[in-house]
Amino acid sequence: MGKTAKTAESEERAEMRDRVLRAGFAAFRELGFDGASTLEIATRARVSKRELYALFADKQSIVVECIKWRTRQMQVPLALPRPSDPQALLATLTKFGTAAMAGICDPDVLTVFRFAITEAQRTPEIARALDERGREPMRRMFIDLIEKAQEDGLLAPVSPAEVSAFFFSLLWGDLLLRLLMGLVKPPAKAELEQRARHAAERVMAAYAHAGRAR
Repeated sequence: MGKTAKTAESEERAEMRDRVLRAGFAAFRELGFDGASTLEIATRARVSKRELYALFADKQSIVVECIKWRTRQMQVPLALPRPSDPQALLATLTKFGTAAMAGICDPDVLTVFRFAITEAQRTPEIARALDERGREPMRRMFIDLIEKAQEDGLLAPVSPAEVSAFFFSLLWGDLLLRLLMGLVKPPAKAELEQRARHAAERVMAAYAHAGRAR
């Protein structure tokens, strides 16, 4: 059976929306919020301004949706097994940390962070979108991992949020700030894995369950 007219129209609208988001992100990255006009975005996306405004209310809504779209790369695309022993937990924490850092070190994601900082006063929705769609799912996934480890007696029963804050502070140090300032280049995979393993080892040492050693 062929596609219905409604299905075809829905797919065309989705494809057009994707083109606008890609064009908008490129324009905002190159020209900034003020320099990227809706006409510029429409031209790059090969749509009319009327079609663009049928999809988005204004330029501000385009940039917020661009941020939501790009922050998918920050999310950790891992199917993490439930660790059965301390060594397995160490390996899982290391794998998580490496993937989390790799996602944020992506050049487009760093651009999103810089843009959110630049536009924080004028468009606070950008920072909220970055936090809700990027940082929070990652943090929630880590906390869920810690809660399961605590249930299984692999870590002491302390606040998972405390463990999360400790882990991510060790993971990044001042690296993210230096990346955003353009002082250093994104680390190679081997360095990311080394930083992640160091953070995982510190977490295991700091929050090891006392009764597990027996």
